[in-house]
Amino acid sequence: MKVLYCQQNSPGEEVTFVFQERENLPPTRDNDVKVQVRACALSRIDTELLSEIKLEKELLPVGREISGVVLEVGRKVTFFQPDDEVVGILPLDCEESGLCEVILVHEHCLVRKPEKVCWVEAAGTVRDGVRAYTALHYLSQVSPGKTVLVMDGASPFGTIAIQLAQHRGAKVISTAYSLEDKQYLERLRPPVEGIRQPLVARVIDVSNGKIDVAESCLEETGGLGVDIVLDAGVKLYSADDESTSKSQLLPHKHDIITLLGIGGHWITTEKHLQLDPPDSYSLFLKGATVSFLNDEVWNLSNIQQGKYLSILEDIMEKLSSSVFRPQLDEPIPLYEAKVSMEMVQKNQARKRQVIQF
Repeated sequence: MKVLYCQQNSPGEEVTFVFQERENLPPTRDNDVKVQVRACALSRIDTELLSEIKLEKELLPVGREISGVVLEVGRKVTFFQPDDEVVGILPLDCEESGLCEVILVHEHCLVRKPEKVCWVEAAGTVRDGVRAYTALHYLSQVSPGKTVLVMDGASPFGTIAIQLAQHRGAKVISTAYSLEDKQYLERLRPPVEGIRQPLVARVIDVSNGKIDVAESCLEETGGLGVDIVLDAGVKLYSADDESTSKSQLLPHKHDIITLLGIGGHWITTEKHLQLDPPDSYSLFLKGATVSFLNDEVWNLSNIQQGKYLSILEDIMEKLSSSVFRPQLDEPIPLYEAKVSMEMVQKNQARKRQVIQF
């Protein structure tokens, strides 16, 4: 069987992706489930994180969000039986690549896939769903009446976060990085028939660099500020120091602090965020918090495994009831996985890429 791996010859060097033939699977262990993979979503490999937790190696498995059919179960497996349809995320230390026809997975990494949910949607939604739940339920407590700002709402993660926040009764504001993104966000509607009110109360188009995000949010909230901010990266320095065109569209960290309301929550994806003393003092005056969104924490410890599986089950239930409608690209055949993964690794894919077997 052909399997896709990520290869990094030395630290700091750009990674490459290679197909390799693999030998037959080892015997199924007591708690393992043998799964025939039907779809596998592609996500960027965080080599910095893997290096930090001592999981770096010459060949890294590619593709961790999978859906498929159970072929065989170990003798101590209690959750599944052959022919069950399942979905899950392979753990960081897993030796298996999801881009393989048949894999072995521990039963505690999987949940059942609803019958009406297709393979591609299940694999393509599960990671963004976990990120949205982590941000909106565990790092902040989204509830009716709160205002949520989702940066880059047209991204795969942003789309699911908007749908979850609106489903919980929150008012949603979002930023758009292009006219196409703006039109997509304005077209989003709830799944309930007859309701024409858009999911996003206000779309802020930042593509021309002339719109002040903080000013727009304060205007929309009557000067009170937003309760929860989910960023998609922030500017750490002045505009002169930022080089790429993408960074020019990001808000400055001072703008986010300005638009936060009293007791607000800032959920950041910027792992190298630096706050100066004046920034910290502004947050102190507002009684606001800053949390770092790292959805891998669920896989780094087994202490909350039951809660994690409950999240996966809830994601599938919302996908089945059309609360979640993911931002997916057309399904991709396995032989194009290498090219697609290179795009994903360079953050060049605007929609979630899913390989279909």
